[in-house]
Amino acid sequence: MGMNLRRVAKRFATNLRKFSHFVGRPLDRDVIAAAYLHGAGLEIGALHNPLPVPKLAHVKYVDRLSVEDLRNQYPELASEPLVHVDIVDNGEELATIPDASQDFVIANHFLEHCQNPIRALLNHFRVLKPDGILYLALPDKRYSFDSERPSTALDHLWRDFQEGPKWSRQQHVEEYVRLVQKIRDHAEIDKAIAHLLETDYSIHYHVWTEIEMVEFLASVRQRLPLDFEFELIFKNRLEIIFVLRKAGAPA
Repeated sequence: MGMNLRRVAKRFATNLRKFSHFVGRPLDRDVIAAAYLHGAGLEIGALHNPLPVPKLAHVKYVDRLSVEDLRNQYPELASEPLVHVDIVDNGEELATIPDASQDFVIANHFLEHCQNPIRALLNHFRVLKPDGILYLALPDKRYSFDSERPSTALDHLWRDFQEGPKWSRQQHVEEYVRLVQKIRDHAEIDKAIAHLLETDYSIHYHVWTEIEMVEFLASVRQRLPLDFEFELIFKNRLEIIFVLRKAGAPA
């Protein structure tokens, strides 16, 4: 299960051939999606920014709330068109989605919102068919409003997985209030924390730099009975795109 860097590098070189017919187009989210996504799949938490997919890909949109409730949760998106939510479900659990039923899962700027990202990854791979694709994009904290926050340590992520994330939730929310919202007054800090907890507002619970994302995903691959390959890792301006392929021959 260990990572063989030479094998990974060779695989990346081979996979670059997928983009040969996109000559003249810069490599970006859309081109990567066109190269890897086909069949029927899910996009989790698309909100106002769904991933454009090729004609051979058919997407159902998953979110934890209906569109009406999402409007209430995110008043800052009032002027934005939101995708129709086909499936109301917790994107970390995907409890309503059968095992091995999807050709692809898209989770762009989602994993950092997960209180238990390792469990989320397990469930994303659970619903994928053998040879299915998990398409992830994660923001590099250095180039976002999270820049002053400390990166989430691997030990912390594994404790969230093993014990559940309840022990660390308030800690993350307080860090968000202090270092992102930059509230200084103690009474206002307590008020902001209480509001975010009460409304279950979806903050960035976990933050990473590029290399820390790679280390995290490699750790998951090494420590769990979860067999997948790194098809592509691509720095797309302020985010990192990962294309991960579930092991096994397609049906």
